[in-house]
Amino acid sequence: MTSLPVVNQPPHRCGALLDHLSRRMRLRAESVLAPLGLRPRHLLALTVLRDQGGSTQRALASTLDMDGTTIVGLLNDLEADNLAERRRSPEDRRRHVVELTDVGAKKLAKAEFALAAVEDEVLAGLDHDEREQLYGLLQQATTTTEIAACAGAADESPEPPAC
Repeated sequence: MTSLPVVNQPPHRCGALLDHLSRRMRLRAESVLAPLGLRPRHLLALTVLRDQGGSTQRALASTLDMDGTTIVGLLNDLEADNLAERRRSPEDRRRHVVELTDVGAKKLAKAEFALAAVEDEVLAGLDHDEREQLYGLLQQATTTTEIAACAGAADESPEPPAC
């Protein structure tokens, strides 16, 4: 009988677990957003617009990591449903400023309540304190990643990044 070689185990890695939870969350989120006429990318754009009090179209594309064509399509969707509004910047007529409409703010609030139930379902194995700790750790990792990405963009581009 041959025995299997002993292999050193690498340290715990979170990528596969984060991907698994993300997929589960995304599938459930899509099912509750669809009746509201929203997709996850719509929700993300509306959230950014609310949290930032509006944005230039270029800065929104950078924040959402989308190219110009994709952001235009996304904003066309949001404007068609009166969820966001684009207008020319008074400071620079070549730029568009994008803002959340009242209709968009109300739909975003409905979506967030529906998604809270999804999050409760997916993270049911964690108590309140553990969820707060997870949130803090994810926020810390996201901030660090955004700072590094912004620094890399500044090194690679002659134009200042929209970070």
